Amino acid sequence: MRRMTEDGLALIKRFEGFSAKPYLCPAGWWTIGWGAIHGRDGQPVTAATPPVAEDEAETLLRRDVAVVERAVLRLIAVPLTDRQFDALTSFAFNLGGGALQRSTLRRKVNREEHADVPGEFGKWVWGSGRKLPGLVRRREAEAILYASTA
Repeated sequence: MRRMTEDGLALIKRFEGFSAKPYLCPAGWWTIGWGAIHGRDGQPVTAATPPVAEDEAETLLRRDVAVVERAVLRLIAVPLTDRQFDALTSFAFNLGGGALQRSTLRRKVNREEHADVPGEFGKWVWGSGRKLPGLVRRREAEAILYASTA
């Protein structure tokens, strides 16, 4: 199975940030480590979820990313570069596979309208009814990654 590159994982880590203790993300999900929504026991993270060390958070991140990688592979029917795959996987990690599935972004990728895809990332910057600066920065980074050839 295709895997996200280390650069792609670094992108997720940069935007998720690390927290050993559970916290509520801007969208209202309990999260731990680098954006994991399920703890070591596979149960959803809650305020009572025990803290994690960075090595354990890495394991949780890779577990959650594997789920999203499978979603991207299922939803995208055209060949992708590593950078395109990383950008789409980061997007789906942040918003869920359902967001990718119902997006115009996915339709444009599958029609190989690659020049139009970067602009689609910027439509997904809203959380709890407001435009979130962190999501604006993340979508810009994903769009740049998707469009890059080097």
